Amino acid sequence: MIETSLGINGLCIPVHTLDTLVIGTGCAGYNAADWLYDLGRRDIAILTDGKSNGTSRNTGSDKQTYYKLSFAGDAPDSVPQMARSLFERGGMHGDHALIQAACSARCFFKLANLGVPFPTNQCGEYVGYQTDHDQTARATSAGPLTSKYMTERLEQSVLGKGIRLFDQMLAVQFLVRDNTLLGVLALDLTQLENSHFGLTLFCVNHIVMATGGPAGAYHRVVYPHSQVGMTGMALAAGARAENLMDWQYGLASTKFRWNVSGTYQQVIPRYISIDQTGREREFIRDHDMIFLKGYEWPYDPRKQSSMVDRLVYSEIHEHGRRVFLDYRSDPAGLEFSKLGDEARDYLTRSGALLATPIARLERMNPQAIALYLNNGIDLHHEMLEIDVCAQHCNGGVAVDAHWQSSVRGLYVAGEAAGTFGAYRPGGSALNAAQVGSMRAAQHIARQAYPEPDRDLFRDIATRAAGQALANIQTALEGGESPDAIKTRHQKEFSAQCAHMRQPDKLPGMYQSRLDLAANFFDHCGVTSRQEIPALFLMRDMLIAQAAMLSAVIKAAEDSIGNTVIQTQLQSGKFISGRLPVRPIPERDLWFETVWADFRKDESI
Repeated sequence: MIETSLGINGLCIPVHTLDTLVIGTGCAGYNAADWLYDLGRRDIAILTDGKSNGTSRNTGSDKQTYYKLSFAGDAPDSVPQMARSLFERGGMHGDHALIQAACSARCFFKLANLGVPFPTNQCGEYVGYQTDHDQTARATSAGPLTSKYMTERLEQSVLGKGIRLFDQMLAVQFLVRDNTLLGVLALDLTQLENSHFGLTLFCVNHIVMATGGPAGAYHRVVYPHSQVGMTGMALAAGARAENLMDWQYGLASTKFRWNVSGTYQQVIPRYISIDQTGREREFIRDHDMIFLKGYEWPYDPRKQSSMVDRLVYSEIHEHGRRVFLDYRSDPAGLEFSKLGDEARDYLTRSGALLATPIARLERMNPQAIALYLNNGIDLHHEMLEIDVCAQHCNGGVAVDAHWQSSVRGLYVAGEAAGTFGAYRPGGSALNAAQVGSMRAAQHIARQAYPEPDRDLFRDIATRAAGQALANIQTALEGGESPDAIKTRHQKEFSAQCAHMRQPDKLPGMYQSRLDLAANFFDHCGVTSRQEIPALFLMRDMLIAQAAMLSAVIKAAEDSIGNTVIQTQLQSGKFISGRLPVRPIPERDLWFETVWADFRKDESI
């Protein structure tokens, strides 16, 4: 790594020159850096606005399940079967499905070997269970903190290798010329009081973007407050996106942000509504429907159990009431003998035919109770307030079979990449993040170390940093605060463009976001330098929202087979179109042929 500086408007802007920069310190980011090192790359570093932030370390639901090839029991499984399970649910390219299936075992066992405590039976089999949008038993879990364990073990591996970490550094703009990545402009959050406002430049050959989904788009979310995403940065640089209209929405607690899926529903809690006078009523009496909501997750209007989500939404947003889950006593009229076969058999085999939901939860998933207790909520003695919230983006930046975006040199992995599919099995996001970040690292490692074109970089970096300086100075003169703009636009998005969408409102919302983003720094102002990061985050959110709206509007026009909606910024507007998915590739499985190809490139 080379450290220099660049003089801009009389100011000295730090410049770091290196081969590959990973942005993000979740499961995908750490895994990319770990693989790069193991594959022989040394001129690498990680950049993050806060290494303890992000969804991998701070959220549950889909992040507590790992969907992989089945390794236990007598039920047959194979790479082609798993690939078809991913592909046939729609919105996923066939090469992505096949790669995620083929690489799932390698990535899973790496995590197990690093110490992630996935459970085995006495013979060493990694037993599985059924997850949402699937009928097999491929899912496994290390409890509600699975992705946190993954992040911590990968972080330990990365830091043990001495890979440099730029913490408290916010990437704000990719530097691109002729559709080729040259670097990135960032804000050093520890240097905002400096004369150059902490602006820092990175001259690189490759970037792996692992910044999570566009979590800042919605007001009602499960994402932690620290998670906002930076999808708009990639879109503004010209990267194409796919399936930005495909999100998962589900029930979540609001005091402490966490999805209440899985056993939180399968123990059949009471659903309580409280009106403005404090009067309580139990408003869901279908006990089998509550049970099924546990793994028929997330909200899906095609499934009867999603009536739970609609009833909760109606109580809160149509009738002005608050809704709680109560684990302290059984729902009215619950009799195990009258449950459907699926619910009764599940509870029986789990040894959970007990007197109360909290007793059943204690039996099946005591970690779920401890999680809330550690965050100030005692499910033994209080009810849990919930709402229907945005929880995961299934779309994202479009990538090829190596997880490289349409911008050469820019790779995208994890939730920021559009590789999950429209109706993915729960937990497949964790596998996709591990597989995608590994594939990106492999592709980068196969390439030579080109010498960065410093003259070309200097030209584009000077203009980008100069414009950023001018924008910051303009914003410091005053205007509407980023927080006010964020709250207004997030609330509108949750009200009009979440699981309940208002088609007639969307074109106006789209245009308003384009207009504000185009003149953002003339409109938005800050009163202190500590608010400067919020400027860039807010503009990024507006760009991401505009792109999402373009995709949603296009998706509403028609529905044709197994397709994706591709979105790209062109001449200041987002253009969305429907394209057929790439099919599952035909491949040569003759060993001698594959071995000959493999010997040419042993990094595969």
